[in-house]
Amino acid sequence: MGRLKGKVALVSGGANGIGKATAVLFAAEGAQVVVADISENEGSEVVGEILAAGGEAKFMRLDVADEDSWRQVVADTVRAFGKLNVLVNNAGVSLGHDVEETTLDEWNRIMSINATGVFLGMKYGIGAMKKNGEKCSIINRSSVDGLVGEPGLFAYCASKGAVTMMAKSGALAVAAKGYSIRINSVHPGLVHTRLVDKEAADFGLSPEKYCAKLGAVHPIGFIGEAIDIAYLDLYLASDESRWVTGAEFVADGGWTAQ
Repeated sequence: MGRLKGKVALVSGGANGIGKATAVLFAAEGAQVVVADISENEGSEVVGEILAAGGEAKFMRLDVADEDSWRQVVADTVRAFGKLNVLVNNAGVSLGHDVEETTLDEWNRIMSINATGVFLGMKYGIGAMKKNGEKCSIINRSSVDGLVGEPGLFAYCASKGAVTMMAKSGALAVAAKGYSIRINSVHPGLVHTRLVDKEAADFGLSPEKYCAKLGAVHPIGFIGEAIDIAYLDLYLASDESRWVTGAEFVADGGWTAQ
């Protein structure tokens, strides 16, 4: 307990799935947490859960594809808690189409949320973090699909590859400027969340059949849960990882080791 005591963390896409697990865990470890999401009802429920457990949290509505929304949420976070130490760029969407099936509108939507949303989070997160003089961390949610390809997830793979390289380039840029900010990417394998249920529907499968099918490609023998990724986020958010930047952290049950 207390691994994030004194830190202020903002988690995009914090209303459900991995983002929710990360927000709840961060609060339990002492952080003041901003649950940022486009879903006000679900986000407020997460905040209620944190408060009921004795933690500190606020909900802020965030459309990650909108620059003004990011500018406002980061400013409101600093106004509410005095600073920003940790940013988890977690929000994302998926699409089960290959390159020929993907329309330009679909491509633009995936990229605006998964890639542009991360860029804007980094841009405004760095702007707030560089002023506080404390150790800070940005965690970009990529995927195993940001490291290896899948034929039926063309735009998703492209967006997550972008997230991977943004973490590396950003990490080098802030280090060169002498900012006390680390930037890394986290790459989950299959974790059963709402995003995975959407992928299953895109492929004409039930969530149960989709998870069973993909569970077989994880050598460890089962798919992950949101908390498995949240614990990795916790390490990267804490000062325990103070010498770690520009790196890829894979939690995929051995998928990419094959």
